[in-house]
Amino acid sequence: MDVIDKIYQEDRSPKPAGHPRILALANQKGGVGKTTTAINLGTALAAIGERVLIVDLDPQGNASTGLGIDRRSRSTSTYDVLVGEAPLRESVVPTAVPRLHIATSTMDLSGLELELGTTPGRAFRLRDAIAALNHNATPDTDYTYVLIDCPPSLNLLTVNAMAASDAILVPLQCEFFALEGLSQLLQTVEQVKTTLNPNLSIHGIVLTMFDSRNNLSNQVVADVRQFMGSKVYNTMIPRNVRISEAPSYGKPVLVYDLKCVGSEAYLKLATEVIQRERELRAH
Repeated sequence: MDVIDKIYQEDRSPKPAGHPRILALANQKGGVGKTTTAINLGTALAAIGERVLIVDLDPQGNASTGLGIDRRSRSTSTYDVLVGEAPLRESVVPTAVPRLHIATSTMDLSGLELELGTTPGRAFRLRDAIAALNHNATPDTDYTYVLIDCPPSLNLLTVNAMAASDAILVPLQCEFFALEGLSQLLQTVEQVKTTLNPNLSIHGIVLTMFDSRNNLSNQVVADVRQFMGSKVYNTMIPRNVRISEAPSYGKPVLVYDLKCVGSEAYLKLATEVIQRERELRAH
């Protein structure tokens, strides 16, 4: 865990007021449904009236592809934003979903850590870019939610996401090593709180790829709920072939097949996320 202490010691300047709710979708394990959840939760939030920006921070750019954004049309990406060559608004494109925009990603992001090296403020590049976007917001870009799709590793991209965020939303696959990966992530969040972002919290854990016929899935659900209690969302995302098919058509599952169980689950999750937000504001 010295990686954050050693490399990412930065000034803890306060986050500007009046920003949208910023949630990072993070898990150091790959294949747990981060990008799928970013795309479909973003779509579900937009469907119920929120104005949503997805920030694609994964060099693979799957969130951008999954929302139908062709690689040739990503002339400005989150890489350009993080190296300081463009404001965030220049990387943002509308999607086919009303009220849902995405800041696109390219493979250039994979070299960001080497490129920035020990540049001062490198852990706050995304936070500052989002603040500048809010400051110059138009009615079209006055977002109520920003969802950051993180890469499956602890690196400068993930640290930027955590430093910029109000809370972490953790997709967790219902598989044997789920809790092991979760404990590592919780340690990382605590380290980021100590060094970079004292207001960071866990918004919730969403169990993905749940198969009620599988005894292991049911055991993982029981273990995670016992370990994390009320932090685990009630909504679980089932294994569903329509969720798997949708990205190959460049569509969220809610656009690809609104009636399938996967779409229904993401709509329920969006409602639950908003309910938690209301409870947080009430306190």
